[in-house]
Amino acid sequence: MSSTKRPPADSAERGGATIARIAELAGVSTATVSKVVNGRAEVAPETRAQVEAVIREHGYRRQKRANRATLVELVLHELEGAYAMEIIKGVERVAGEHELAVVLTELHGRHTPGRTWIDGVLARKPAGVITVFSAPTPAQQEQLSSREIPFVLVDPTGDPGHEFPSVGTSNWSGGLSATRHLLDLGHRSIAAITGPSHALSSRARLDGYRAALDAAEVPIDPTLIRIGDFNIVDGLTHGRDLLRLDRPPTAVFAFNDAQALGVYQAAHEAGLRIPRDLSVVGFDDLPPAQWAIPALTTVRQPLSDMAAAATDMIISLSRGDALSQHRLMLSTELITRASTAAPRA
Repeated sequence: MSSTKRPPADSAERGGATIARIAELAGVSTATVSKVVNGRAEVAPETRAQVEAVIREHGYRRQKRANRATLVELVLHELEGAYAMEIIKGVERVAGEHELAVVLTELHGRHTPGRTWIDGVLARKPAGVITVFSAPTPAQQEQLSSREIPFVLVDPTGDPGHEFPSVGTSNWSGGLSATRHLLDLGHRSIAAITGPSHALSSRARLDGYRAALDAAEVPIDPTLIRIGDFNIVDGLTHGRDLLRLDRPPTAVFAFNDAQALGVYQAAHEAGLRIPRDLSVVGFDDLPPAQWAIPALTTVRQPLSDMAAAATDMIISLSRGDALSQHRLMLSTELITRASTAAPRA
């Protein structure tokens, strides 16, 4: 009696199936499989889905290429501001050392790439993909994995666990040190303007803020915690609201430098002087922080070094080398400048 049971996915094709084998299993031509593998657009959606299903089940044995990869893909949720520039500088620094070009994709505030993005990546065959404050969708992750294109998450929005390589920073310690600094100066009414609640970095900074208050036995006042979105308008809007309270805070911990500068403007509108009437702490230590008037006390997040470390990871993975650390966490540092002082009597 002959068996109709299909053998395990990898029993026949150790290391994945060739294009010819995928074509046979999917019932299509090798040219069609090649177009799907390489991200070409001229394939019907149903056919593409059929080929991708075979690749998911059997894997894909990537063909050896005569020419090595010449570029790195960098995906940023937005390109505006010093944050993006610090990331780009870090990637460029390492990519340039290895003669790799950098391709930029902006998500215009979104945190997952669109459906057409993956086709371009597969066509370009990069050494790897770096996503910043964003991540590929599960389907895109499968497509990258099946083509042996590594990707690394920088400043991930959620907990990446150990499934994907990632580079982050000690956000909890940063939130703790910023709040503890204000407490040590004598402040007891300390407001917090957070980032979006879905962002891992924002949640960690808020936990650090709460831990510092708890350790100092200062009650947490929910009216002093405002949910923002990491932009200057949040700092201005929430800063105005906080300063209109019957008992306004004597200090504000803004969860990034842009929000802190928005608080500066709110204080100016209210006729308050920083730090005489209001102390302000930011987070990131981007270049504009030291040129603010007064210079901003902030938590330094080594964005350029984070991006450089992610690029090193991509290069190692593209060569088939194992990573010494799958999840890298860089340290933060409180930078004390002129925007903080003891509260007025």
